[in-house]
Amino acid sequence: MSKKKRVALLGSTGSIGKQTLEVIAQHEDRFEVEVLTAQNNVDLLIEQSLAFMPNAVVIANENHYPKLKAALDPHFIKVYAGEAALAQVVEMDSIDIVLTALVGYSGLLPTISAINAGKQIALANKETLVVAGELITKLAQEKAVNIYPVDSEHSAIFQCLVGEFHNPIEKLILTASGGPFRGKDKAYLAHVTKEQALKHPNWDMGAKITIDSASLMNKGLEVIEAKWLFGVSTEQIEVVVHPQSIIHSLVQFRDGSMKAQLGLPDMRIPIQFALSYPDRFESDFPRFDFSEYASLDFEAPDLKTFKNLQLAFDVLEKGGNSPCVLNAANEIAVAAFLRDEIGFLEMSDVIAETIGRVDFVSKPALEDFIETDKKARIITEEIIKHK
Repeated sequence: MSKKKRVALLGSTGSIGKQTLEVIAQHEDRFEVEVLTAQNNVDLLIEQSLAFMPNAVVIANENHYPKLKAALDPHFIKVYAGEAALAQVVEMDSIDIVLTALVGYSGLLPTISAINAGKQIALANKETLVVAGELITKLAQEKAVNIYPVDSEHSAIFQCLVGEFHNPIEKLILTASGGPFRGKDKAYLAHVTKEQALKHPNWDMGAKITIDSASLMNKGLEVIEAKWLFGVSTEQIEVVVHPQSIIHSLVQFRDGSMKAQLGLPDMRIPIQFALSYPDRFESDFPRFDFSEYASLDFEAPDLKTFKNLQLAFDVLEKGGNSPCVLNAANEIAVAAFLRDEIGFLEMSDVIAETIGRVDFVSKPALEDFIETDKKARIITEEIIKHK
């Protein structure tokens, strides 16, 4: 790379955002932080801004604007606030790539703005493709924008496909750790606490994604994302539980050959690959040692106990605005579980009921997705109140 790649990092104070800054710090000769954004964590955003000196910073919660402005003004860093600013800042001419590390539905509109502006996308916000996969992929094609996956599973598939893009895919196999409740039955899950659900055995992630992993909804969202990233049908996607999280995913080709990408559970590797592609940069990340793993295990997911994964396959098959409903209902249900308002198993029941109550739109436009998201959240809240 002849010049530094200028990065807009949306969601810099979250787990992916912080690890992205670690990667950038390791390669200061390759990358430059152009934009940082956060929702509420103004103190960490100030700290990051002073360390990386971006051109512009956005805080989505406008209540924190005065504090952010006062801290960064002396350093000639532009400061903006609000959701509209978040969607507008990605259009800056000085940005080369936008890494979207926002959590949930909030990543949709900024990603659309970035694509419309012709920016390359490193996508860690799977909900963008879950909510509006067909719209996003079509727009990216029209604008000649590449979407580089950051999720470890989709990065693994992408890495397996390098040099194979002309060869048809027979099957994608997404691996799942199984989360902290792998092998548990409904009787056990009926009484689990949020503290138990937040203890993931392999990965260090934010609260929402960790709960999604425990319920297998995270894998469900990844199934939907995989369809749009790699242009396959629902029948071509399989999920297998792999507790060690060493094989991150596999691709099976039409001759029966399979490719897998292996490594320790470390999100910095897929983050770095998304930013550096087609190059692989050096890193000091820990290396995998076969002698430390006597065996690698695989098993089928329990779709009857962990119903969220089946719900995701169902809405993907149905299409239209159904995945958007699933995503909105899940975000509300997870938040309610974290507030101790509903039980772990009730999340699936709430989501399924919401899917059944929101009007189906077979060919949704952006306005339909926005309206669907609003309606689904209202209905989900109502369902939870009556639990």
